[in-house]
Amino acid sequence: MATRRFITIAEICEELDIARSTFDTWQKKGVGPRCLQLPNRDIRIRVADYEQWLHGREVAA
Repeated sequence: MATRRFITIAEICEELDIARSTFDTWQKKGVGPRCLQLPNRDIRIRVADYEQWLHGREVAA
């Protein structure tokens, strides 16, 4: 099976257990993961960008 290259906003929201409005707020503030807008206006996020974004949110306990 091929490795997935892109993830949807809905999948990210489900994985992080957040509302879509939270994701939209992050994007408006410029603190969310990088997104790509497809020609049909759908939004996708590269899995590598998402993982890098998550890594950047790590804090020491």
